[in-house]
Amino acid sequence: MAIVYDTFQREAPQRLALLHADTPERVLAWRDGAPVSAAQFLAHVRQVAASLPSAGAAVNLCEDRYAFLVAFCAIVLRGQTNLLPSSRAPQAVDEVMAAHPGCYALGEQALDPAPTGYHRMPALSAMATLEEAVESWPQIPADQVVAIGYTSGSTGVPSANLKTWRSFHASNAGNLSMLRAAVGEGFTAVATVPPQHMYGMEMSVLLPLLGGVGVHAGRPFFPADVASTLADVPEPRVLVTTPVHLRALVESGIALPPLAAMVSATAPMPIELAQAAEARFDAPLLEVFGSTETCVFASRRTTREEDWALYPDVQLHPQPDGTQVDAPQLDVPRLLADIVSLSADGRAFRLRGRQADMLEIAGKRASLGDLTRRLLAIAGVEDGVVFQLDGGDALGVHRIAALAVAPGLDEHTILDTLRRAIDPVFLPRPLLKVAALPRNETGKLPRAALLELLARHHTHP
Repeated sequence: MAIVYDTFQREAPQRLALLHADTPERVLAWRDGAPVSAAQFLAHVRQVAASLPSAGAAVNLCEDRYAFLVAFCAIVLRGQTNLLPSSRAPQAVDEVMAAHPGCYALGEQALDPAPTGYHRMPALSAMATLEEAVESWPQIPADQVVAIGYTSGSTGVPSANLKTWRSFHASNAGNLSMLRAAVGEGFTAVATVPPQHMYGMEMSVLLPLLGGVGVHAGRPFFPADVASTLADVPEPRVLVTTPVHLRALVESGIALPPLAAMVSATAPMPIELAQAAEARFDAPLLEVFGSTETCVFASRRTTREEDWALYPDVQLHPQPDGTQVDAPQLDVPRLLADIVSLSADGRAFRLRGRQADMLEIAGKRASLGDLTRRLLAIAGVEDGVVFQLDGGDALGVHRIAALAVAPGLDEHTILDTLRRAIDPVFLPRPLLKVAALPRNETGKLPRAALLELLARHHTHP
């Protein structure tokens, strides 16, 4: 019996391929130590699509990256939208589902407790038919909203960002061109970041779907897991990671299989860490710049370049309160809070900070980013962050707080050292030592989690 998908009922002037249409035999993913062809993947997508309920959207909660890929495409094939909360914590999932009445949640695991309307994927058993794959390579309406990504909440409440299939095709073209220039035509990606995050989506979901790239199904966390996962896939290998994961790899002293490149995002990459990683793993470190709102639009090799090179057809327009981004993946320009200065006739830029990070106290100026860097530069501080508290005084000045992970130091020593590096008006009060910062899966620090941790320490010193 033929399946009639919701997507085919939509009127659209243009359709774009669901999968990179090279050969059905090409390896799309590595799972359980074995390659999975594009044809086999498509058979699994059709199997899952046939089992999905009718709805407008689904929260994609798959942990396994291959299962996420299958679920993502099955949802798209049904004309539905993937909802990608900033966290898979029950509260974050419930908030997203409440904003989309009638949606359901989809995952490959048995969850307890499970979100309301949770739909567990069937075991992937469908077998590939090459003839069917060749004859009916799926095409998706270009204007179909295939995903809604939510920001991390590092600067406040997570916000929703709609992504069409056309916009994903456009953003993938920039990433693929950048990576091919660095490592060659074909490669296999191993990612430590979740596919629900937009950086993980671009580098470990869109690249294998639209770029002919292979990807490992896992999401290794500990250094030994990263090493064994890399060993499961063929060369050339690209490690997609974050500064937090990369620091753990460098400090572990572990040996990794040969890498063609490392890619990093989600937080600024300290130049010292970039240098250590390249020396340790004998591969270039490529840092990419973007946001959930814009997707990636620039890159640099951090050890060699301070300026970011824009992707083709991207234009930046500095504004008093940020930077307007005009890129092929955007229907309309988007304003980011980042302050930049342009160079190379507008084809490159240098990051100057964020308007929201700029501090002015007693006529003196500083940035939260620079204060955090100075905190992290103190010997013995393993992790830390400086941030502003809610509410201001009568003049609208907000107090500055800091959290530091420094097992061998006390708070007075940290403050005394910091006092020699910054103007006293910017000393954080309070500065508290904590066992660990509340980083999410990509290493970011949601503001709500920082304030909660600070309040908890004040209540239970």
